[in-house]
Amino acid sequence: MHHVRAVLAGARGSGLDTVPLLQEAQIPPLLLGDDRARVTPAQFARLFRALYRATQDEFLGLSSVPSRPGTFAMMCRASLGCRDLGAAVERSATFYGLFPGGPELALEVEGGQAWFAVRNDFARDEERFLTECVLAIWHRLSSWLIGRRIPLAYASFAYPAPPHEAEYELLFDCPVRFGEARTGAAVAFDAHWLTAPLVRDEAALDAMLRRAPFDLLSRPAYGTTVAEQVRRTLTQALRGSPRLPELGEVAGRLAVSPATLRRRLQQEGTSFQQLKDHVRRDAAIAGLAESREPIAELAARLGFSEDTAFHRAFRRWTGTTPGAYRIASGG
Repeated sequence: MHHVRAVLAGARGSGLDTVPLLQEAQIPPLLLGDDRARVTPAQFARLFRALYRATQDEFLGLSSVPSRPGTFAMMCRASLGCRDLGAAVERSATFYGLFPGGPELALEVEGGQAWFAVRNDFARDEERFLTECVLAIWHRLSSWLIGRRIPLAYASFAYPAPPHEAEYELLFDCPVRFGEARTGAAVAFDAHWLTAPLVRDEAALDAMLRRAPFDLLSRPAYGTTVAEQVRRTLTQALRGSPRLPELGEVAGRLAVSPATLRRRLQQEGTSFQQLKDHVRRDAAIAGLAESREPIAELAARLGFSEDTAFHRAFRRWTGTTPGAYRIASGG
């Protein structure tokens, strides 16, 4: 819900009524006040599209000067003909440097380490949503351009850790540091990736731009951590079975012992039960918002033996009941 509030800040600052935008995205406005509430990727994508149309600004009203629709696409086209990723990153930084109010991008290389940074704060981006989006989009766009995922060593931010700190490792798929001396926000990676050639052509770029920036904003299932592998296994199991597998079954699929799986999850700061709850929570929200599946059947599919147990869990996850959430979201 933090990200929903943050992305709406520019529209509010521009004097737009945000309630119709939330309704178009099928996000209950009453949920804005509850930090525990969550929305599905589809709901967030609809909100992003609604804001894009309403503001006619690729920065969604979060910068002092709007970025006209088509600016991002032109930056991509300007970078596509570069000899390698390093040249493309330098060109993209130069391109956005031509526009006042845009991101101040910088690429630094020292020894074998490289940093891509956003140096400035945006005028209306009090929650730093736009800053963090620029970093995430740059990383995923760069990986797309060379056809290989670029592993990040870490992400660093000059500001203190926010209450939703745990979400950052999911967003960037790497360790995250707050309160760093470097200004703005940055991601670090091995400098050898800068010499990688670009492998995409104009046709592939056209196809990608038709889905941008929504695909670039969604969290990719890289599967590089044990927690991600468990989460993916549980999510896939829900699609074809009326119950979630137990820890021993998941351990078997990942070819490790239950004790090893439990220990590795603990080292990553989570547990099997936490991941199971997260998968259930996200599936419950999606089921209520995007389908007409009866609540009792949804509860049974998610592995709850009683409706009351599902209602208690859903209220704990979102601060409201399944029925109220469905009605408010128009599901």
